[in-house]
Amino acid sequence: MTQDGETPTGAKSGGLMKFALELGPLVLFFLANARGAALMAAVPALSVFGQPIFFATAVFMVAILAALVASKVLFGKVPVMPLVSGVVVLVFGALTLILQDDLFIKLKPTIVNLLFAGLLLGGLAFGRSLIAIVFGDAFRLTDEGWRKLTLRWGLFFVFLAALNEAVWRTQTTDFWVAFKVWGMMPITLVFAMSQMPLLLRHAVEDDEAGDEKGENVSREGD
Repeated sequence: MTQDGETPTGAKSGGLMKFALELGPLVLFFLANARGAALMAAVPALSVFGQPIFFATAVFMVAILAALVASKVLFGKVPVMPLVSGVVVLVFGALTLILQDDLFIKLKPTIVNLLFAGLLLGGLAFGRSLIAIVFGDAFRLTDEGWRKLTLRWGLFFVFLAALNEAVWRTQTTDFWVAFKVWGMMPITLVFAMSQMPLLLRHAVEDDEAGDEKGENVSREGD
């Protein structure tokens, strides 16, 4: 049992649930786009969407909203990154449906990744490792470790934005949807796993982390 009373099994199941809430809407987006034509033929009322990508966008928006609500109910809070991504999905999804232009939903990953990159790299330029807000509950790192991790994730988000632009501009919509689900997610997971050596190298004990946190608070208060 951990200090907060949560068993390792409970922590593992909680992590799997969070992963499912993030991956679920993407899978539904893929399935709705892949089967959209057949569904619209079987259910004439769905033909109002016109094309499978618009139907898939509507499904994606509903699924994202449901995932955010489920996260709040199950865990008491919504993580920053899924919240920001969800808001952008709802805004750009609405523009996609209203204007009947899939450009907006295709731009969503580019906008979100550049937003995260700007926040991380911009914060780093001002001496703030903002990625600690996301991973601070899971890891305890030295200041140098947080700076390196922030830089790496910031540059990785720039890479994802460029990759999304390259794919949607050169490939079909169906390929882009499939790549968004089965390409972007594995690439992100591989990158996250590749950071384990850095996390282990710069890990600090709880008492050291507490001292560093206190020093950071003191600096910010000066």
